[in-house]
Amino acid sequence: MRSTRIAAAVAGAVMLVGSLSACNDDGGKASGGSSSGGSSDTAGGKQDPAQNPVDALKAAQEATAGKKTAKIDGSTTTTTTNGQVKQSTKGGLDWTQGMQMNVENTMTGGGSPGKPIKAIYTKDAVYMNMGAAMPGASSKPWMKYSYAALSKQLGGSGTLFQDVLQNANPSQPIELLIASGTAKAVGKEAVNGVQATHYTGTVTMAQLSGKVSKSVRDLVQKQLEKGGAKSEQLDVWIDADNLLVKKEEKLGGKQPSSSTALFSDYGTKVDVAPPPASQTATAPGA
Repeated sequence: MRSTRIAAAVAGAVMLVGSLSACNDDGGKASGGSSSGGSSDTAGGKQDPAQNPVDALKAAQEATAGKKTAKIDGSTTTTTTNGQVKQSTKGGLDWTQGMQMNVENTMTGGGSPGKPIKAIYTKDAVYMNMGAAMPGASSKPWMKYSYAALSKQLGGSGTLFQDVLQNANPSQPIELLIASGTAKAVGKEAVNGVQATHYTGTVTMAQLSGKVSKSVRDLVQKQLEKGGAKSEQLDVWIDADNLLVKKEEKLGGKQPSSSTALFSDYGTKVDVAPPPASQTATAPGA
């Protein structure tokens, strides 16, 4: 049970970063959607989001994906039959060569201890600093969990986590919103002290058909079915530099969930080196 919970926590952090399209495999290019009417460039050469949200979002997707690093501060709350479960993730992201992270994950509710756990996501494994007080912690502070073992614990193939991490980055929710064909600009709002344009839309399987890869559709379908939802509300906020600064996702159904993530400090260095081998133990079966 504990290993399954760890696998779910690892997956939750990845999903918070990349949205439902975390395993997109089209190279980061915007897909689906089309602009309506002629050119809507403003005098400064930028797209008018109210008149042409798709083109504005495509520019944001390209700019965000190109930064390669950022910081995240977000959380996901899910309502289950046993009450609410919340997972928070805070730290640095590096998607130079697939998604790697140096973050703290905290889970509360559902029997979780509510203690922050340091986690370093590398190309083939996640290293978690369990702390001396954590049940099952060894004399070494770090525990290594291979993605192959975690993938199988979640009922997926042995390459599930690698496939997801290979393409996950903060530009993915923007791509999903474009592909939905429902994106519209809400207006300007302040996010962390900066002005950003708020876009909103609704994602359903029918809207994604033929517009994104099969891996994306499969992941969205699984996420919707898990909570008995038929659609997801997706909102993103884009700043004046065409960078994603905030995203929100809301799922209804039998197990409603909502997530909010703030992104900042694009382009700053993130240390994703694994801990020393002398300080690391390997989890059983991993």
